[in-house]
This record gives sequence, structure tokens and C-alpha cells, in this order.
Amino acid sequence: MYLKALDQEFQKNASLQIAIGQKAYMKNLFEFYGINSPLRAQLQKPFLQKPFLPLKSEMIFLVKELWQKPQREYQYFAQELAFKYIQQSEEKDLDLYEFMLIHKSWWDTVDYISVHLVGNYFKKYPQQIESIIPRWLKSGNKWLHRSALLFQLKYKQELDIDLLSNTILFLVGSKEFFINKAIGWVLREYSKTNPIWVQEFVDKTNLNALSRKEALRLMNR
Repeated sequence: MYLKALDQEFQKNASLQIAIGQKAYMKNLFEFYGINSPLRAQLQKPFLQKPFLPLKSEMIFLVKELWQKPQREYQYFAQELAFKYIQQSEEKDLDLYEFMLIHKSWWDTVDYISVHLVGNYFKKYPQQIESIIPRWLKSGNKWLHRSALLFQLKYKQELDIDLLSNTILFLVGSKEFFINKAIGWVLREYSKTNPIWVQEFVDKTNLNALSRKEALRLMNR
């Protein structure tokens, strides 16, 4: 009933004209109902309120069901649904987050999952980092690589400098846009907290031009 009610709301508010534009923006990789973000937030709100949330034990099944649906709005909803249970996260939940990262992958979901789900998960289970991040880096999967870079994006003073620098150094030389952009992004964000370290790291590291430009953007204004 939960997903059926959500289906009805999305279908009722579909817009073919908006959907065409959204699909084009996402390189025609996904189907869309054509529901813009403010309207989707409004439609989702009742489904994400505590009294109506499914049990935590049902969440993984629901997220995977939503991930199979063609319209991208379902994946956006699924990741926000998963975030509602972040305080109840268990060690095994990383399997779900990894599933979400490597299926129907694109920056729009990978970035949310990395920062909100994986980032909070590793704060709760930091002992997992030592085994998971090296495995992700060795996987050859660019989206796991991007997540390994971005999960610390909002850590500020809690950011592990050694981990970040080792991750970047592992990926330096990549010709992948989404990796070089992410390297610059996480360095730029950390420059708000520790600009001296970022400047020194950029100066001594043979970064891609895009990574370097993005990393120093705030300091070069």
C-alpha cells in the first residue's frame, strides 16, 4: 500500500513537458515523471513523516523495489527514505548503500548517497573504513571511487587528512571527469576549514587541471 500510494501521487502529478527536459539534462539515461524538486518534496512529505514510515526492517526491501522502477523520481525518494533511518543504521546497511551506488549510477544519486548515507554511516562505524575504502578503490568502479572521495565532504574538522590524501593520490592520473571533479570539490570544501593544508597539498601534488582549478576556487577569488 505504501508504494502504491506513492505511485498514485507521482503519476497524478506527471508532466510530459518537464519530463522531456529532465531526461535530456540527465543525458537520456533515465525516465522521468516530470515532477520538479519542490513539488516532489511536497508530494513526498507525508510518506517521510515518522508516523507513516514503514518499519526499519522493511526499508531495505522498499529501497530496492524503488531502485528497480524506471522513473528517476523513485530513486530520489528511495535515498531520502533510507536517510530517515540513518540514526538506526546497522553495520549491514552498508551493503544497501553500496547497491545504490553501483546500480542506476549517476552523479545525482551517488553524491547524495555518499554524503548523507555513507558519510553518516562511517561516522558511526569508523572501523569499517579501513577495509571498505581500499576495496572500493581497487574495484575500478568510478562511482565507488567518487563516493570514497566525497563521503568526507561535510566532515570539516573531523575530516581524516591522511585518508583523503591517500585516496586522492590513488586516483591521481584518472582521465575520468567525475573523479577529477570530485577531487577538486572535496578539496574546495575542505579549504573552508583548512585552507593552508589544501594549498600545500595542491602545490605538491600533480593534480589534473580541473581538480586544481576546483580545489583553489574559493581561495583564488
